[in-house]
Formats: sequence, C-alpha cells, structure tokens
Amino acid sequence: MKFGIDADQGHVISGYVAPDNQLAVSRVRVSVEGRSVLEVSATGVDEGIRASGWHATGLCRFVIDEHNLPGLSEIRNLDIHDVDTNVLIHRRAVGSEFCDKKLLLINASINEDPALQDSLYPHFEMSYFNINKFPEDILAHILGNPYIKSRLFAGSLLIPRYEGEYDFGNCISALLVEDPFVEMARRMFWLRSRAALVDDEAQSWRLGDLIEAVRFAAETDYDDIKSVKHFFRMLPQEAYRLLFNPLTRVLATRLPDDRIFPANSIIAVEVLARIGIVGHRNYYEAFAATVFDRLEIVAPPPSPSPIPAEILAFAERLRGIKAAVDFLVFDEVISRSVQDAVARNWAG
Repeated sequence: MKFGIDADQGHVISGYVAPDNQLAVSRVRVSVEGRSVLEVSATGVDEGIRASGWHATGLCRFVIDEHNLPGLSEIRNLDIHDVDTNVLIHRRAVGSEFCDKKLLLINASINEDPALQDSLYPHFEMSYFNINKFPEDILAHILGNPYIKSRLFAGSLLIPRYEGEYDFGNCISALLVEDPFVEMARRMFWLRSRAALVDDEAQSWRLGDLIEAVRFAAETDYDDIKSVKHFFRMLPQEAYRLLFNPLTRVLATRLPDDRIFPANSIIAVEVLARIGIVGHRNYYEAFAATVFDRLEIVAPPPSPSPIPAEILAFAERLRGIKAAVDFLVFDEVISRSVQDAVARNWAG
C-alpha cells in the first residue's frame, strides 16, 4: 500500500491511498479525539498512479471538505487512517511545534522503551510504533519517502533488510544496546509470562511458532540452576532463535530464521558503525540526551524505566551458566565495546 497527503488547507484535505489489491478502492476514516466522524471512499481517479503501475484503475484519490465534514476548518486536531489496515495516513495538530526531522528507534529488546517513546511522541507530527508488524510494502513506503518530515518510527527491525530504505528516507537511526544477560533474562520471563495462552483455544494462535517454547519455559524453575541448565540443553528451535545472540540477529541478518555464524559478528559491527546514534542501557541518560540534541528538541530527556529486580537477579544467575554464556558470545562483545566507547566519550 502507498499513500500520501497533497495538502491540508484547513477547509479541505486531499490525498491518495493505493492499496495492495490493484482493483480495490480504499476507504479512509476521519477521527476526532478518538471518535470516528467520517468514512470516505478514495474514488477519485489519478492517471499518474495508474501510469506508474501502483493501481490498475487509478481510483485512489479522496477529498475531505466542508461538504462531507461540516466544520472541518474549525477542527484543530484530527487523524485519518486507512480503514482496511488502520495505518495512520495523516494527523492534523494545529498550533503544535513539531520536530522537522525523522527518527527511527531500532528496538533490539523483546520490550520497547516506553519512557523514550512517550517523551518523543508529542514532538512529532506522526508516529508509527511496532513497525516490524507492518506489511513490507507499507514499511518500505513510509521509511523510504525522503519528502515527508516530522516522523517517529519505532520497532524491532532486522537492519540489513531495511537499511537502504531508511537511509534513502533521510531518517536518523538510533539503537540502545542492552546488557545481553539482562536481555536474555527479560526474554525468558517474557516466554514464561505467556504460559496462560498455551491452553487457551481462543488466544493460543497469538504465540505462533513459539507455543512449544512457551510451554517449555513454563515447566522450567528459573530459581533452580539445574532446571535452567536443562532448559538450555533441551531448548526448542524457536526458543533458540529468540535467545541466541538477539542483538547480532538484529544487526546482521535479513530474515527471522537466518542462522547466525561467526561472520555475522563482523557484519554486526559494520552495521552498528552506520547507525546514527548508538547508546548503552547503563548510560541511558547519555543516549536519551544525544537523541534529543540531534533532533534539536528543547525538553528534558527521560529517565530510564526501572528494570524489575527479579530480572536483574536472574541475569546474574545466567552469567554463571556456561550454556547461557555460549549463547551470547557475539552480543557480549558488542555490548562491552559500546559500553566502553560511551564511557570514554560521555562527559555527562
């Protein structure tokens, strides 16, 4: 799907949506303060879109004006979404002073960083979270458009697959590196926290191919070293992919099921060097301050969200288990290198 806004002149908003199905006609939904107030079909013909091969009929254009939405010029804040995909097409926020840059927060953790995302959100005209769940054509379109401004993108991406897109789109890329044992502990707790879904026929589909890994984690006593060692010896393949050098996977693979070899660690370092802002969780304030400075946002950067004590304690136990150490050889080297570099160069 491809989309764009030609203009928002207050009394009229015009744009286009070219869906994946080249014979379909898209609909857009206008929401005010979270409440849907209008749906409009994109039935206007665009010969340029048809000629470019984006759509078979060119029926892609929509217009929102005072005729179909009375009082449009008086509405200060509204959102326009594609009805079929729920992708945000346009946001009007009159009177707001937005950052005019684009930022891609690459998330290498199983959990996104709510503190940084929440603090950045008000400074961007449009924000897209969990972008790793977007269809590939939509993701390529929004990342690779060099003409749009004030966009915040966040999600867990395999960087080699999309690096060309966000480079062409003039995005500032940023990555926060976590202590690999803390991240492994977080991922293992994440698996166990989903145990209730395994036997729920209405919800188990959400686990996808991780269902056996979740079941296996639920049967493991994380407080017992022997049980944890057994977990690593008998690990299902899907859990192996989730836990084996996840940072290297983000930095050096193109597909989720790609195998990781020693050569990938070299690729990971090369890719890391091309990321605009790289920080370490142990120097969170330095990372957040650098992001705000590069974006020229005049506001206090956030403090880090606290890591639960049980995850920190489990991470310390994992450091003493050889199987866990072997799982994180590449990530440990990267994490130490980033931490040392930040420690040398950050004056606070």
